[in-house]
Amino acid sequence: MSDPLPSHPFTPHDFWMKKALDQAVLAFDQGEVPVGAIIVHQEKIIAEACNQREMLNDPTAHAEMIAITQAAEVLQSWRLLDCTLYVTLEPCTMCAGAIVQARIPRVVYGVTDPKAGACHSLFSLTSDIRLNHQAAVLGGVMQEDCRAILQEFFRQQRALGKK
Repeated sequence: MSDPLPSHPFTPHDFWMKKALDQAVLAFDQGEVPVGAIIVHQEKIIAEACNQREMLNDPTAHAEMIAITQAAEVLQSWRLLDCTLYVTLEPCTMCAGAIVQARIPRVVYGVTDPKAGACHSLFSLTSDIRLNHQAAVLGGVMQEDCRAILQEFFRQQRALGKK
């Protein structure tokens, strides 16, 4: 698949994805599935989050959802126009739906999610022309790093006998 997002000459996708990976490390250290997300607006990070489902006992506390809420507060608008969401794992259906609802124009993710991905893997919600908004999506940015932290987390969970 070709890259629908031109690389910005001053801030390559790897730079921003590294920031999302930093959030994934925080999640890992807190015993959460290590997914991190940031939202960039006008070359600045306006939101950064990691999964907090275990900590908050909230099934909606995905990194993307928390970052979208933070960004809306910063911009004082539910429309996150001119923003790019960077996330280490392909968004699920809930998060892809929130991306569409928030009118986020660009999504960059690290590794595909064959069991729950809703941008390319299982569904293509973010590009469905039946919806009132579509986002340009680029996957595979720093995918080996994004995959490695997830694999290590689940390896440790299995060693501890957790599901």
